Amino acid sequence: MRIVVLAGGIGGARFLRGLRKAVADGTGGGPDATTITVVGNTGDDITLFGLRVCPDLDTVMYTLGDGINTTNGWGRADETFTIREELAAHGQESLWFTLGDRDFATHIMRTAMLNEGLPLSAATESLCRRWDLGMRLLPMTDDPVETHVVVDDDGTERDLHFQEWWVRHRAALPARAIYGAGAEAAAPAPGVLEALEEADFVLLPPSNPVVSVGTILSVPGLREAVAAKTVVGVSPIIGAAPVRGMADACLAAIGVETSARAVAEHYGPDLLDGWLVDTVDAEVAASGVTGISVRSRPLYMTDDDATADIAREAIAMARKIVGAAR
Repeated sequence: MRIVVLAGGIGGARFLRGLRKAVADGTGGGPDATTITVVGNTGDDITLFGLRVCPDLDTVMYTLGDGINTTNGWGRADETFTIREELAAHGQESLWFTLGDRDFATHIMRTAMLNEGLPLSAATESLCRRWDLGMRLLPMTDDPVETHVVVDDDGTERDLHFQEWWVRHRAALPARAIYGAGAEAAAPAPGVLEALEEADFVLLPPSNPVVSVGTILSVPGLREAVAAKTVVGVSPIIGAAPVRGMADACLAAIGVETSARAVAEHYGPDLLDGWLVDTVDAEVAASGVTGISVRSRPLYMTDDDATADIAREAIAMARKIVGAAR
């Protein structure tokens, strides 16, 4: 069985841990019978202190490699902050984005490889060799794409990098638009289209539908390649609130209601075949979403066992849809 997952940051990474466990426990015939390819969002990437930082790729890598700070869901475990303290002593002003010493080492290695002429996909592959991910991690593109947010700052329109809006301002500045700068000129990274072509189905974890999954799908050719497969998604919205983070601010910026139904309709039946919602949203499953099969089950990823159960349900749903289409 070949599975492709489009993943953003914390929600995507945690889902992948559960998916790996589900496969290891025998779902899909066991790990030797299943190949998982992760297409990671690079729209969050930013250059800080001359270093290229790839937050979503690193969160997936650290989480699957058991090196993540489990309290935050991002950054390294057992982190120290000597470099950050020294930068503060020098009067640096970009310390709103927290980087620890271990994390800095990752960005130094990545930037060195990029400066040597390696594409991001090759640099990512090299970095992942240290960690036993149990799956292949590919950036969505080797080309520079950065998610930007047009905000209303006391009546003045400003264009901010997504990280500055999300982390520095905590998404408090009203967003008028969100777009992927450079996306229209980007191409899928090597191996991405091939993995999708060979996939039995595609899973969308409970990642941000606008700035994670949405940014991946903005790369020319990717939405069409994904839509050609059976796609099952896990709702990132439970009740009327995001499971984690501020996805509601992103949805509001594009005029989409913060609800499991609205996100499914935003993806649309041309992309989405199956949709898992939480039991508090069972009404969505009962009444249905046009053109999309919907099931309800508990979706809180409280631990790896609970997350593995969610992944098993997503796999079972995808298999049933694939079988019905044959």
